[in-house]
Order: sequence, then structure tokens, then C-alpha cells
Amino acid sequence: MVEEDMSELTVARAEILKAIAQPTRMKIIEFLREGERCVCEIFPAIDEEQSNTSRHLNMMQSCGILARRKEGIKIMYWLKHPEVLEILELVSAILRKEISGKNDLLKAV
Repeated sequence: MVEEDMSELTVARAEILKAIAQPTRMKIIEFLREGERCVCEIFPAIDEEQSNTSRHLNMMQSCGILARRKEGIKIMYWLKHPEVLEILELVSAILRKEISGKNDLLKAV
């Protein structure tokens, strides 16, 4: 039973990470850091086509990362769980450490 629960948890974690682990989606998440935005603001800000941006937005919304609402003809999106920004910050911290370690190695050569 515990093994089955861990397997379900592992799959659920992987789905969220998979939803984040794509450059366009990361740009969207970073753009939504400032709050709720309309699709009409998002796609030009991240320099992507509207159809492609909408596909990524829908995918992240279905995974629970984003929330949306309709305002007249506009569709507004925001980070449902701002903790996703912490995940990106942790990845950046890992990258900084890796780069620092490689720079230290190069200096030693």
C-alpha cells in the first residue's frame, strides 16, 4: 500500500515538473510572476505565437499550475500556486553552484 502511494506521488510530481520543464512555459511562469494577465498580453511578451502560447497555457492550467477566468472576450491567467516560482529559484541556485564549481575547476587548470 505504501509503495503504491509513493508511486502515485512520484507520478504526480513528475507531471508537475514535466509541465514546468519547457522553455516557453518557463517564460510564461516568469511573466505571470507580476500577477494576472490576459493571453493578449502574454504571447507578445514572451515572443511566441498566440496559438502556441494558448496551447501551453491550457496545458499548465489542466495540470493545476495556472488558473484562468473569462473577462468579456479576454481570458485571464495567473499562477494558481506561486510556489512554482520557488521551484524555478531552486533550479537557478543549482545552476549557479554548478557554474561556480566549473569556474573553480577552470581556475585550477
